[in-house]
Amino acid sequence: MLRHVQPDAVTVWIALKQPEMVSLKVFVTEAGKGAKLATMILQGEQQTIALGKNLHVLAITALPIQDTVLTPNHVYAYDLSFQGAGLNLTQALRSEQNNFSISYFPHQLPTFALSPEDLNCLRIVHGSCRKPHGGGKDTLSCLDNLIQDAASIPHQRPHQLFMTGDQIYGDDVADPMLWLCQGISQLLFGWSEALPLESGSILNEDLPPGKRATISQLEGGLTAMLHGKTDKAKSHLLSFGEYAAAYLIAWSPVLMPQNIPDAVSLGMKGKQAKVWQSEIDATDSFWQNLGLVRRALANVPVYTICDDHDVSDDWYLNREWCDRVLSKPLGKRIVQNALLTYAIFQAWGNTPQHFIPGSNGAKLLQVATRWLASAGQDSQAKTECDRYLGIPDNDPITQLPRYQLDQDVVILARKPEAIPWYYTVMAANHEVIVLDTRTWRGYAPGATSKLKPPMLLSSIAFQQQLQQPLAEQPGKVEATLVVLPTNLVALGVIDRIQQYELSRDRVFSTDVGDSWNFHETAFITLLLNLCQQRDRVIILSGDIHYSCAVRLVHWDYATQNSSVIVQLTSSAIKNSEFATRIIHTRLKSLFPEPTQRWLGWNQFPRQTKLPQRSWWRKQSQSQSQSQLQKNANPDWQYRIEWVKRQPTQSMPWREIKTTKSSSQQGKPIINQLVKSIKILRWLITLLWRNPWIQEGTEVVGRNNLSLVRFNWPETKSSTKQVIQETYWHPPWQETSIVKSRYEVSLEDPLEPGKF
Repeated sequence: MLRHVQPDAVTVWIALKQPEMVSLKVFVTEAGKGAKLATMILQGEQQTIALGKNLHVLAITALPIQDTVLTPNHVYAYDLSFQGAGLNLTQALRSEQNNFSISYFPHQLPTFALSPEDLNCLRIVHGSCRKPHGGGKDTLSCLDNLIQDAASIPHQRPHQLFMTGDQIYGDDVADPMLWLCQGISQLLFGWSEALPLESGSILNEDLPPGKRATISQLEGGLTAMLHGKTDKAKSHLLSFGEYAAAYLIAWSPVLMPQNIPDAVSLGMKGKQAKVWQSEIDATDSFWQNLGLVRRALANVPVYTICDDHDVSDDWYLNREWCDRVLSKPLGKRIVQNALLTYAIFQAWGNTPQHFIPGSNGAKLLQVATRWLASAGQDSQAKTECDRYLGIPDNDPITQLPRYQLDQDVVILARKPEAIPWYYTVMAANHEVIVLDTRTWRGYAPGATSKLKPPMLLSSIAFQQQLQQPLAEQPGKVEATLVVLPTNLVALGVIDRIQQYELSRDRVFSTDVGDSWNFHETAFITLLLNLCQQRDRVIILSGDIHYSCAVRLVHWDYATQNSSVIVQLTSSAIKNSEFATRIIHTRLKSLFPEPTQRWLGWNQFPRQTKLPQRSWWRKQSQSQSQSQLQKNANPDWQYRIEWVKRQPTQSMPWREIKTTKSSSQQGKPIINQLVKSIKILRWLITLLWRNPWIQEGTEVVGRNNLSLVRFNWPETKSSTKQVIQETYWHPPWQETSIVKSRYEVSLEDPLEPGKF
């Protein structure tokens, strides 16, 4: 897997079955087109670390041999060699069981290209929420199509991939998925983890698939299963080995068996058998295209950030969650295991500089391998891991996690050695600031405030994660992108549902508090930080299982300056739901998102929403001016507009299966309909699949992956645009791929009183 790339350093993450001294070499290719290798210009050598007897991992970095560095508009190739086995990458990958290519060229090596200086040529892919048994087809394999179409054209192939949250699901795991993770864990590690309970412990192997909801709630304090959703935690990942296995099978087909046993062969009956078989069928497209996913991830720099499901549903959502989970031995162990695997499988590649010898990341790897080598018995090593993972100690009297004050809120107390998950990626002419909005939340103090929506970034987090990188203002950077795992702006219906649930103290069922607009101070702080430092900002977001484009135009009265913020959301890669498929269609067009207008004040930061304009209640210019006077002397104002989704375009791609179906009983959807339902319902289904019905005007509610590019003319008189092309499988022909396009202007000067 290709990870962090910059002109003088290339990092590749690998997982092996045996310890190796690994060498990474980066090559120039002839004419910069990728087809033929030329000179080696970067090289690195490093030893793998042992996670288990059959699992050894490494994020290896190659550095310049002399003074030569990588430049844009060239395709580069890289190779790996393994001294112990005496093999290079091509030889190591060759086997009868797993003969999957990871190259787009005859030399069989992976390739990549740096981000170009010309923003018109920049290609950034992003997406989130990839649940193996989630509804619909997996769309991460669309990345393979995008790379293959332009593999030899350095300024047209994707230059960066940002996976903005929920790369795996620790909760809401399919029974066959947990069965597979348990088997892989035993194969790779050779021991079962003793999971601590309030009294005693239990081995993870003694908690079979489908039987974990009760222990997750009572002993772990988890919330995924609350409000009648026991199925969300019935196969929750618990052990380190299970989390590690989930990553390995999310990114590669190597550990996949030819077939997962069906319910009958396992002796299942009744409801259990039905659930097992339905979940096998639901994961079918996930397994089938893993070879394409693996190849794609080896050929584009990959950057990630955590969201809640990388650990568990509602992770650190509010102080109630923190107290109930971190105060329980099993709950804290789950967070420890999830964060430790996140550090090794994701963060190491995002920020390799934090894991160099002598760094806190390197110290984490040392104590982690010590704990794993003890088969989970070295409790001191496990406690030391918390220091680097940012997990708070517990108060010895109350057993609650420790907090520390940050202005008007409290944050989870962390040691100074904690590794930061946030980071900034600098490229030739753009910057991407990736925010950690999970582990730096500011919670309202007080016993009655535990359910209150938090600040997604506390004051110190704003300073470290956003203000500092924005203040650097590198001279050549023309485009600033900010990765927000959760949305700045969401659909109005979602806001109304969450407000209702908050009024009933039912915050966990609908993730109340994960949206920025539920904490006014945090929203205003984010808005002003962005608008005061940049004229244009593009936000990449996910989380909410639909894709869209929203433009926010901000006007500052004191400086007379306007700023444009564009939120581009891409979700879910694989987790569509009935509700998102509804809003995808023309039915949502009957209730379009209205333009919102807001006024704001800097002193005692606050904002107020102006009345909606509508065709039945139009305001004259004088009425609008009167409304402004009522809200006297605002310091700033902004307008929110939802951008229209353009007509669907067909792509010349067809689904290619690289892995055999894991299901022996799955049947095409249309056959199931013909055999099991009445003709009337079948006709309704045909109507539902009609392309006209599916041509909604705002969001893409089916599984999708998005590519972002720019229209960036040199003349100031021309309009600069950011464009999102969202790829999805149409229901009228599910083996094909189409794209929906959003074009968003980055120039919209806003005059006071005329918005």
